[in-house]
Amino acid sequence: MQLQCGNKLLDLSRPRIMGIVNVTPDSFSDGGRHNTTDTAIMHARQLIKDGADIVDIGGESTRPGAMPVDVAVELARVLPVVSALRDCGAIISIDTRQPEVMQAAIAAGADMINDVYALRMPGAVEVAAQSGAALCLMHMQGEPETMQQSIYFDDVVQEVFAFLERRVAVLQAAGVDRTRLLVDPGFGFGKALQHNLQLLKCLDRFSALKLPVLVGLSRKSMLGKITGRAIDAREAASLAANLYALAQGAVIFRVHDVGGCRDALTVWQAIGDM
Repeated sequence: MQLQCGNKLLDLSRPRIMGIVNVTPDSFSDGGRHNTTDTAIMHARQLIKDGADIVDIGGESTRPGAMPVDVAVELARVLPVVSALRDCGAIISIDTRQPEVMQAAIAAGADMINDVYALRMPGAVEVAAQSGAALCLMHMQGEPETMQQSIYFDDVVQEVFAFLERRVAVLQAAGVDRTRLLVDPGFGFGKALQHNLQLLKCLDRFSALKLPVLVGLSRKSMLGKITGRAIDAREAASLAANLYALAQGAVIFRVHDVGGCRDALTVWQAIGDM
């Protein structure tokens, strides 16, 4: 399987790592650590050195309770970072739900759009379809500001699957080739602990979409609830969750701790290649 990312192809015959670059003051785990252009660029380059195949650059926090950011602010945060990294050799992903940011980031050198809103903002489908970029469609119940306040599912796996299936159909109807699409069930986005665990346990069901599956489990509150660990002490739990997701068919892993994830996936791959 290959993912078309603009003019680049990402080989998915082995697991791939997406390193997180939050150019924000308020992201749930590392907000404020890399919220200047220089520190964000340095962090991205270190993630690539550590083994990231993709760097995901975001200028708006989507943690529970986060408030929307003005588009001009988001553009000022991410565009210089994207531009500086366009020839870094890795896939450059823009983490945004705003069509204006998508369009500007693609022009600046981004190869992928990673949208927690699954391209539901007005104009997003049109911008994404014309971009040629890879498109990650994620499930989120509600909005970041309120998504953890009124959580309800009759059947979380079926409902998330059906949502992603519908969004894929919308993109295909807009002329997007399936080779550009990947899906993310959206762990922690409008879901309680039992919903997250059920999704993880049944992740293999999403293979029926016949698209690459990306998971974002790194340092999530679900892991803190299980282990009692603080955010910065959840690397082991994150690795365990990611390896379980790998066994269930996930191929791209969005993480903070790239080096540890790379080692775990390398060992897994070596055993599988025997």
